[in-house]
Amino acid sequence: MINNTGPAYVSQLRRSMDGQVLLPGDDGYDSARRVWNAMVDRHPAVAVRCVSHADVSAAINFARQHDLEIGVRCGGHSILGICVPDGGLLIDLSGMRTVRVDPDVRRAWVQGGALLGDLDRAAQEFGLATTAGNVSHTGVGGLTLGGGMGWLARRFGLACDNVASYEIVTADGATLRVSESQHQDLFWGLRGGGGNLGVVTEFEFRLHQIGTSALLIDNTFDLTEAPLAMRRWRDLLGDHVPAQATPVAWVGTIADSPGVPSLLRNRTVASLGFVWVGDPDEGRQLVPLVESLGTPIATRIEELSYLRLQTLDDEVHRPGSYRRYFKGHYLSELRDEAIDAFLSQGEPDPGVDRSRLPNGSLQGYGGAIAATSDDESAFSHRNALVEFLASTRWTDAAEDSQFIGAARRFGAALEPYASGVYVNVLADEGERGVRRAYSADKLARLATLKRRYDPDNLFHLNQNIRPSKVID
Repeated sequence: MINNTGPAYVSQLRRSMDGQVLLPGDDGYDSARRVWNAMVDRHPAVAVRCVSHADVSAAINFARQHDLEIGVRCGGHSILGICVPDGGLLIDLSGMRTVRVDPDVRRAWVQGGALLGDLDRAAQEFGLATTAGNVSHTGVGGLTLGGGMGWLARRFGLACDNVASYEIVTADGATLRVSESQHQDLFWGLRGGGGNLGVVTEFEFRLHQIGTSALLIDNTFDLTEAPLAMRRWRDLLGDHVPAQATPVAWVGTIADSPGVPSLLRNRTVASLGFVWVGDPDEGRQLVPLVESLGTPIATRIEELSYLRLQTLDDEVHRPGSYRRYFKGHYLSELRDEAIDAFLSQGEPDPGVDRSRLPNGSLQGYGGAIAATSDDESAFSHRNALVEFLASTRWTDAAEDSQFIGAARRFGAALEPYASGVYVNVLADEGERGVRRAYSADKLARLATLKRRYDPDNLFHLNQNIRPSKVID
């Protein structure tokens, strides 16, 4: 049981830092503990909204002194909400969102609490960007530490491949600058090892000149036409299209909303195409490839800004609005059987109400992701052809088992064809999931790093790699 969080002890913490120290009932406490998934409703004994690495160090030292479990919150997008400790100390990095860009050297220095939108907006003032995810209110830290897939990854590598240095506070409260030339072992582990090794308070990213434009090209197919179309789309994966293009596929039921053509409302469909970042006229070379997939019921060719592209899914993923669950896999090949399982959404019965089934998505890998040496970082599965995700959302707690069960069935339907899993989409798989996220050699190396930098497993509210033993 956690003790010693009364006023006298908290006063000690307040005197040691510049940020806010929040107790239950204080203004700002509930916003600090609230996360993306509405299923999560945990109450830390104290929440610390840090404004510097010195604040993070003070919070860690206080937690160790008073035997408080530590959670670290950036964007709060973990499906399990494991950043929020019940009865422990929450390190809230939302007070550290500054992004500084130097366009001459093409570098961005990003504080640990920044969101992807903060980074994108600052870099796009100069037509620059680095690989980031697809929802702008996701935290830079969580995304990058797990690897970081985004629309630029096939061209420039994952987010973690673009980090030049880190500032990190370790479990003993020390602040380190980590790079290829400083603490090289930690530099390797931070690129894909998740939040196991400390609290990153600043990332230095390499930026790339991409302009400000993007292009979406996709065709929507009725499910009767989708199997053949998707087999043709499969032939365009890997390096069969330019690295500026990311192949995408989606299956699900279109919402009944005013912006949706009446033909598509409440209809379960498959959408196949590409996302292009760069000159839209160059991207239009992909239009004939998409047209060759088959006869669609709807076509979209849309030019938009890169910033708009990065916010397209923001509303669907609005924090705190829905109860959520998902399952993911990597697939190193896309067999016919896997395509059929994907289009079934995990339900073999064609008569089932598909509007209540999870959506499924595939995002193409290859390019610079696969070209980067597997030895360079803790991130595993660079040979993945596609990343699969089944995601679902609902509002009524009484329906938890129904929606979670459907997502698990969808995941189970694709698992026989899977080669691993992305650590950032792990849900409640526990140690089994961690084993699937990393190769055995990398897991052993990460366990050794954990023993060196966090021997007491202080940072365990994550997809945890334990320091005390090597996981076979």
